Amino acid sequence: MITIRKSQDRGHVSHGWLDSYHTFSFGSYRDPNHMGHRVLRVMNEDRVLPDNGFGTHPHSNMEIISYVVSGELEHRDSMENGSIIRAGEFQIITAGSGITHSEFNPSKENETHFYQIWIVPDTNDLAPSYGQKSFSEPTEPKSLQLVASQEETDGSLKINQDIRLYLGHLSAGEEVVLPLSDQRYGWLQIVDGTLELEGTHLTAGDGGALSGHEAPQITSRANTIFLFFDLP
Repeated sequence: MITIRKSQDRGHVSHGWLDSYHTFSFGSYRDPNHMGHRVLRVMNEDRVLPDNGFGTHPHSNMEIISYVVSGELEHRDSMENGSIIRAGEFQIITAGSGITHSEFNPSKENETHFYQIWIVPDTNDLAPSYGQKSFSEPTEPKSLQLVASQEETDGSLKINQDIRLYLGHLSAGEEVVLPLSDQRYGWLQIVDGTLELEGTHLTAGDGGALSGHEAPQITSRANTIFLFFDLP
């Protein structure tokens, strides 16, 4: 079964400095029909104006993934981490027993475009931790890059849940079979470009939930970037 969540149907908030689209209920946007997909709880697409950002705020008992599409995101937290996350980089924070952090666009000229994703962990009150890594475009056609996994397979970032997060880059006309069994659940999020999922047309901002569907195939209709989640 495939259920599509179109970009224009997402929740939307604009605070002037922040333009944000919510695939699932978040903050002031609440839709009981879209509270998440399995352990995937938040999928926010954010654009932050130059010299603006999120002030220090708390989190606990959540795995927080940030993926910078363009621009830069400056991060500081109560674990004494301070870093710049650049385009193509992923950050994973285990909020665990509790952290505070801030996120800021340090540029005076350029907007920051990033995805913030929350995953429900398999264990509460873990010791907080931090990871960050760049995943450049793969050199082999049709390849998927494993970004996050519980076992840190193939150099992926550690995440405290039985998921596998992939980053995909496809050129126009390329096809790839997504690594999903019929005993697992999937979520496909289009970051940029256009593709077809088993004949269904998807563009930037669109997402799709998959269940009971083994090895689904996607075909790119333009240069496309996407995220794919293999979920329990």
